[in-house]
Amino acid sequence: MRRIGPIMIIEGANNSKVPFSRSLYINSKDKVLIDTGADPAELRELDDQYGVELVVNTHYHPDHTLHNHLFRNAEKWINPLEFETIQSIEGIAKENGVYQEWGPEGVEALRKHFPKKWVQNLGEISGTYRYEEEYNFSGVKVNFLHSPGHTKGYTSPYFPELGVVYVGDFDMTSFGPWYFGTDGDIDEFIESSKVLLEMDASTYITGHQKGVFKKQEFIEAMGKFLSIIDQRDETIDKYVRQGMNFEELTNIGIFYPKKMLDVLILKTWERSGIRKHLQRLGYSVQGSEIQLVNK
Repeated sequence: MRRIGPIMIIEGANNSKVPFSRSLYINSKDKVLIDTGADPAELRELDDQYGVELVVNTHYHPDHTLHNHLFRNAEKWINPLEFETIQSIEGIAKENGVYQEWGPEGVEALRKHFPKKWVQNLGEISGTYRYEEEYNFSGVKVNFLHSPGHTKGYTSPYFPELGVVYVGDFDMTSFGPWYFGTDGDIDEFIESSKVLLEMDASTYITGHQKGVFKKQEFIEAMGKFLSIIDQRDETIDKYVRQGMNFEELTNIGIFYPKKMLDVLILKTWERSGIRKHLQRLGYSVQGSEIQLVNK
């Protein structure tokens, strides 16, 4: 378990790859855990040894709320923009594009496959934190920065006196930026990335894979990470110019491997993500037809 001052970094399985993520524990009298996607055995050991009184979720996705239920006696918070979202499966379906792509039938299909533990985890969240307000957990100061793009309410916890920021799903992976839910936004993702780069921070902790970056490393990695957005633009534009319609475009595997597109939620995100890029490129989608509306 790596430590940066009072911050303890707890790893998830398989180098914290999805469906797991890193968790941060603030080793103070207030006993605060940020996100719960880490290894459950380590989280249980942490709770047994130190205790957890407050769980703070950066956003509602399952890889960051995965083990909220382990901490039965802890208070649980999430950002204010997503607190309403998590109150119903319908709300989650809409924010992930399921309703928009498939209508009520898609929502019902999602309901049947909705993990019961995730429902429990989200149902246990009872409070919210405030953006851009400094919290002091027994001397450890934290500011929950609103960093939209991945989701509309996404939060990057910043420890100003330590020069540390937990950037979570601004994760520098080879997969690239993820903004495929209807509550995600490409331009906001890019803008939030710039804000993170300009922060007075020396250490950046990602939620997945590599983990800890020094500032210059993070700057260089971010350049490559964001360039994937342009590569996606180029790929999609190429196929459109070749005459592909929307349905054809969403069946070739731009973001996810083609063999995985029979999974409802992945197919949904594939379609939603392609819609975002088409709009960014100046196209409109009417049914299956793609038309250029801006040059």
